[in-house]
Amino acid sequence: MKIAVLYGGVSNERPVSLVSGTAVIDALNQKGHTVTGIDVGSDIIATASALQSLQPDVVFNALHGPKGEDGAIQGVLEWLNLPYTHSDIRASAVAMDKEATRILLAAAGLPVAQGRVVTRKELLNGDPLPPPYVIKPIREGSSVGVEIVHSKDNRRIEIAEKWEFGESMLVESFIPGRELTTAVVGDRALTVTDILPAETADFYDFEAKYKSGGSRHIVPADLPANVTTRALEYALKAHQVIGCSGASRTDFRYDEQTNNLVILEVNTQPGMTPTSLLPEQAAFCGISYPDLCDWMVKEALAR
Repeated sequence: MKIAVLYGGVSNERPVSLVSGTAVIDALNQKGHTVTGIDVGSDIIATASALQSLQPDVVFNALHGPKGEDGAIQGVLEWLNLPYTHSDIRASAVAMDKEATRILLAAAGLPVAQGRVVTRKELLNGDPLPPPYVIKPIREGSSVGVEIVHSKDNRRIEIAEKWEFGESMLVESFIPGRELTTAVVGDRALTVTDILPAETADFYDFEAKYKSGGSRHIVPADLPANVTTRALEYALKAHQVIGCSGASRTDFRYDEQTNNLVILEVNTQPGMTPTSLLPEQAAFCGISYPDLCDWMVKEALAR
């Protein structure tokens, strides 16, 4: 099979995407495919021309962040009539928009934190929620730009003044407890991972995700059986509600004191470095990294 792997991109997550894409190329070569990597830059015409010249059977989308997982590149691939991995335009755009995701999940009866969209001006004028609360860019991934405001830490005004992700932001109540995640492959929720950031990290931020030693992963998470069951059920339902295809990953916070399990976000383009959470869960379930990549391209062709 002739496969094009899109990687790199123009978002803050470009370095991660380059690692993901390189690993995917190696894995698909191992499975006997003819694989060409395309480093996607700011010139989308160059990318489209490369794809038209190559005429692959399928495109493996290993891009992350804006332009890669928000429906933009998916639109280009639809226009070129090329099958591609992961979710379509609609699901990608919805999942990248944290407020749209919240609305859909809540309407489906899934648990989300209390929150709302506020402007920079509103944040400057006062606390939008009782602290502690979390401030998030509406359309970024990998915890880029996420801040936590605690009581009396006097960071609210500084965050508002330096905010560089548009005039609006999502503010949610901070949920104490453990960071959990569950990957979905097709119609199967794999398992639950307990993510333990380094002691110096306030939460599972960008450095905790990608810096060496930034976090530890416990697979499977040591949880009461009913909590594991809930996480698996919620992740699969979130995958279906958003309309995801292929693989996704749903992130949670779990407060052991209140038994409260809350969805933080749904990722339509989970990291695909060999040590990322999705491949790690797949390996635990007996699915090798090359087999996972191979399944993803075959699933894209079968749609």
